Amino acid sequence: MGRAIFAEKKTMKRYTILPILLLTLTLTTQAQEKKINEVIDAWHQAAAKADANTFFASMADNSVYIGTAKEERWTKNEFMAFAKPYFEKGKAWDFKPYDRDLHVTSDGKFAWFSELLTTWMGVCRASGVMHKTKDGWKIDQYHLSVTVPNEIIKDFITLVDGYNMKTGK
Repeated sequence: MGRAIFAEKKTMKRYTILPILLLTLTLTTQAQEKKINEVIDAWHQAAAKADANTFFASMADNSVYIGTAKEERWTKNEFMAFAKPYFEKGKAWDFKPYDRDLHVTSDGKFAWFSELLTTWMGVCRASGVMHKTKDGWKIDQYHLSVTVPNEIIKDFITLVDGYNMKTGK
């Protein structure tokens, strides 16, 4: 009888500990995702407010920013040089993110996301990769693209081809 009670208590302990561990893991993941979203949102807000310090401090030293034009692939330093005149004017760009899809690796060290943005170019899609540092989350790569409805893609291609022929690009 004593062994049966001992085994029953041991089993009950396992069933009690497992939900607690799962709850702790879920809460930790939610807190981490909240922090990552806050970093991305603050990064976008920094551009809108022309806060170059916050904007570029959110990017890893070896980060890459990929813009909408085919030649727009910048290292952090190249992007800083490109963006400097915009930030100096007091307003860089104002992208409003929505519909973000965020994923974090199981070890909690890396994250990737995609998001839609309301911009002066219309709706854009962007994706990014981040990593966790001792100073918090940093953006390693951000890729911005203009969205084109499938129904007008042929017109878009014709427009771009015409532009490239005219400019020799």
